[in-house]
Amino acid sequence: MTNEERPGPPRRRFPAAGRPAWFPVVVLAFIQVVGSSVAGRHQTDRVALNAFGYVLLLAGPAMLLFRRRWPVGVVAGTGAVTLLYVVLGYPWGPVFASLVVAIFSAVAAGRRKGVLIVAAAVYAGHAVVGLWLYRYLPPAGDHRISWTQLSGTAAWLLAVLAAAELFRLRREQIARDRREREEAERRRTDEERMRIARELHDVLAHSISVINVQAGVALELMDEQPEQARTALTTIKAASKEALGEVRQVLGTLRAPGEAPRAPAPGLDRLPELLEQATAAGLTADVAVEGTRVPLPPGVDLAAFRIVQEALTNIVRHSGSRAARVRLAYRPGSVQVQVDDDGPAVTGGDSGGGNGLVGMRERAAALGGEAEAGQRPDGGFRVLARLPFTAPDEHRAPATRPERPPAAPPAAPPGGGSADRDAPTPGGREPQRPGAADRPASAGPDAADRSGSAGPDAADRPASAAPEAADRPASAAPDAAEAADRSGSAGAGHPDPADPADPATEITAEERP
Repeated sequence: MTNEERPGPPRRRFPAAGRPAWFPVVVLAFIQVVGSSVAGRHQTDRVALNAFGYVLLLAGPAMLLFRRRWPVGVVAGTGAVTLLYVVLGYPWGPVFASLVVAIFSAVAAGRRKGVLIVAAAVYAGHAVVGLWLYRYLPPAGDHRISWTQLSGTAAWLLAVLAAAELFRLRREQIARDRREREEAERRRTDEERMRIARELHDVLAHSISVINVQAGVALELMDEQPEQARTALTTIKAASKEALGEVRQVLGTLRAPGEAPRAPAPGLDRLPELLEQATAAGLTADVAVEGTRVPLPPGVDLAAFRIVQEALTNIVRHSGSRAARVRLAYRPGSVQVQVDDDGPAVTGGDSGGGNGLVGMRERAAALGGEAEAGQRPDGGFRVLARLPFTAPDEHRAPATRPERPPAAPPAAPPGGGSADRDAPTPGGREPQRPGAADRPASAGPDAADRSGSAGPDAADRPASAAPEAADRPASAAPDAAEAADRSGSAGAGHPDPADPADPATEITAEERP
């Protein structure tokens, strides 16, 4: 046989599933015969092994050949042979090995009830012989077994049953893990096959649709307007070349599963090329972008590009409208893709099998998003997809709070522009806002911008009064707090940007670059 006729890894000499059934039987028979013979030399009070004793030692392992076909029957047979060996007074030894193996096999096969019945019967026979019938059985002069020995036998039998149950559970766990791994591998294979099918569908459907439209144009204009027919043929050549390149990339990924693709996957940065192809097919597409454009993860970028591509392809093939509107909305943690046309739908046109919209939904669902497609109330058609993503760390502003400088006393107003603002109320006291005594004189870089509306000197007074703050006594703290209140805001009702208790301050700090 050649290597092509033997796929897969080489087989072991004794694989677990293909091990001969007689191999463990021969090993166990050798252990029982040799072990009992050696043990009998040191048990002079027991009956010496004879031909019938060796037959009993070999009968138990021989029954194990049928343990998979009749598990409970084999347990009962090995139990009877073992009990007969003990009743006839032969030497103690590894005669119980065949019974243990039979119990393990039957429990692993799920025959626990039958095993318990046989084990109870064997134990009862052993107790009857050891407590009452020992007087009438060999060897001569045998004594009655104690309750301690009988309890030890019961404990040993229970330990064997428990170990057999653990063996069964472990075996089932291994089989279940193997099935789960196979199902996971099969699921990954199916997902990869579906991904490749979506890629090929999106590439070929779009390119072949453009080629189909341009071929029709070239046929219509070949005789009357050959120059326009030449333009259509040029478009066909470019579209077919691009389709071949993308198909080659997908096939290259299949041929080398352990290597990364050499060419980057298409994304929204190639949207202008897609619009040029749509324009060549007679479709006018307008693009509107909302929000700040941020770099997208490769999977999200590819999905957004393919959704736009498939939507434009459907408009070319199935819509009577020659205009499309593409809207990209960048939201925090997601990007929204919307493609609209004004219809109406064209009946009897070329159909791609109805997999385009399904592929859109599968792409969005694979990323944790959603995609919808359907008729609008005004008769047009809309494709709307929302694709979530995680923003890169470098685009997140650290939520830091500005340090609080010590409160500074008010300085003499250099001009009359702020004298009216600093004048006390008719009650003789400044109107205080909540938390005014805790606000610093300098409220960070945003305070100067907000206080600029109150006069050109508002942002400079706290800084000029800072040197005097250390010389003021503790009794001046209320006045300093009032001065800080006046200088820290442009008027009553403006929250201080340095106030940690103000929720707007924390949002501003997080959004500040």
